[in-house]
Amino acid sequence: MTVLDHTREGRGRPTIVFVHGFGCARSDWSRQVAHFRDRFETVAVDLGGHGTTPGSDAHQIIDTHGRDVAALLGELAIERAVLVGHSMGCRIVTHAMSEAPNRVAGLILVDGSRLGAAGSTGYLDRQKRVAEIGYRAFIEPMFRQMFRPGADPAVVEPIVSRAVAMPEKIAGALFPNIGKWDSERFDEIFAKVRVPLMAIQTTYMTPAGQRESMQSGQGSAYLDDVQRLVPGARIEIIEKAGHFPQIEQPGEINALIDDFMAKLKA
Repeated sequence: MTVLDHTREGRGRPTIVFVHGFGCARSDWSRQVAHFRDRFETVAVDLGGHGTTPGSDAHQIIDTHGRDVAALLGELAIERAVLVGHSMGCRIVTHAMSEAPNRVAGLILVDGSRLGAAGSTGYLDRQKRVAEIGYRAFIEPMFRQMFRPGADPAVVEPIVSRAVAMPEKIAGALFPNIGKWDSERFDEIFAKVRVPLMAIQTTYMTPAGQRESMQSGQGSAYLDDVQRLVPGARIEIIEKAGHFPQIEQPGEINALIDDFMAKLKA
């Protein structure tokens, strides 16, 4: 029995492992799986407490999810993987790399962020806010502002509804833990990266905690930290995009991953 429910398709090495973000599911990567499965083995996972994978109290912290992904690589006997993470999944794939460095050939981070510099206790405010108003009232407006004005409701509503329907006991604790991991583990884990890393960025966080679209050449505190901790990290900006480019701009995401895979094989 595997740790995580997953879909495994295609042939070819290295294996591309897709890891979704908070409140999301493996289906977010369907356009990438369809694009790559003719040339590479692909694995798309549902994290603990997400999609069809059962969750436990242990899935209230990022570390558990990172260990789960690392364990799956071993259980599936994947010897060489490129781990692709979105949002919270950026932390999880990097943590998984630190747990199974000999199995990871590269990292691709899709619209990551940092919700607390080293030593920050901002996550405590998020914990308090969730406790005060409840998980659903906390998370719905946050997810809605992940999309650009005028985004297709057929795309937006299923993603928001899925996040709101997450098990509150797990999700209400997990979201604040993202900031705790960022404060306590981000520097340590990212400093362990010894493989090619590409960060594909579409949004940045304003001081008020709102997401805004990136512009070409624009930097951010998060990207500065990635480049500081991972010298040589490749940064790619997709303009006029929201937080889910793998769904809303799949062609651009697929082209960047294609280029990364080509350079990795070369």
